[in-house]
Amino acid sequence: MKVLLFSEGMNLIKISGLGRAIMHQQRAMELNGIEYTLDPKDSYDVVHINTLGLKSKHLAKKAKKAGKRVVYHAHSTQEDFRNSFIGSNLISGLFKKWICSCYRRGDVIVTPTEYSKSLIRGYGLTAPIYAVSNGIDLARYEPKENDREAFRKKFGLKDDDKVVISVGLYFERKGLLDFVQMAKDMPDYKFIWFGKTPLYSVPHKIRKAVKTKLPNLTFAGYVQPDELKQAYVGCDVYIFPTLEETEGIVLLEALAAKANVIVRDIPVFDWLNGGTDCYKAKDKDEFERMIKEIYEGKLPSLRENGRKAVENMDIKKIGEKLVKIYNGTAEGGD
Repeated sequence: MKVLLFSEGMNLIKISGLGRAIMHQQRAMELNGIEYTLDPKDSYDVVHINTLGLKSKHLAKKAKKAGKRVVYHAHSTQEDFRNSFIGSNLISGLFKKWICSCYRRGDVIVTPTEYSKSLIRGYGLTAPIYAVSNGIDLARYEPKENDREAFRKKFGLKDDDKVVISVGLYFERKGLLDFVQMAKDMPDYKFIWFGKTPLYSVPHKIRKAVKTKLPNLTFAGYVQPDELKQAYVGCDVYIFPTLEETEGIVLLEALAAKANVIVRDIPVFDWLNGGTDCYKAKDKDEFERMIKEIYEGKLPSLRENGRKAVENMDIKKIGEKLVKIYNGTAEGGD
């Protein structure tokens, strides 16, 4: 069996979670000894499509006509498209119609979580849908002895500085506005946001928030995965104040790197047990309280439990699940 992993516009999406998910798929194929190609002109038996452009949709139609199995990956939903780019809320209905027309091209649909699966099923799609995590390279995110020191040195932080980080695009739905407000409310903590989006593409209130001048607030932009891993290890708390996700690969990374994690208490994270695997906050005030209580030792560290929570999401295991879907032997699709 040979698999075509197809994605459009990798130069545009490579620094996003989608870009990371596509790289994880390649690694999963390699670890499981599955022959794959990125070139649609090559021969292949199964096509796994990750993007939503016209080329992707056309390829799905062409492959199906040639009798090849089409796996469409539902990385996007109407819900996580909203509160992102300028005008996203106005056209979210049209976006939903478009993604449904793409996903219908698949013999099967893959999506990262049971939560996103329930959303996709609610759109009226009839193909089997499988919930398969984007996965995490556990070995790559194993903390190393010098990670904390390297992170703090790079960002000019003292060893006793209280550091809170988050990672994501400059989207309202990522909880960026709450993050900036927390920095205002907690001047004795350092807040660092990793990731970026062209400011011309996001609403004015997000541009204004990113340009906020505070001595304890840094927008660090995009950094390489190894540097980001050092930040997970070297911070005191990683928070994920997102309001909507299909999964959130950065959360898997933070858990794998044994960060102290606080996520927003929303349905997509129901697979995590609050107070056991990580902490969950309903709003900004709870995030602030939990940050302080973790730093002060009033809440116990859950670092080891968080790592255990993602052990079944190792990329090799994810690859095994994908191979069963490619072969048509997977269970759990409905």
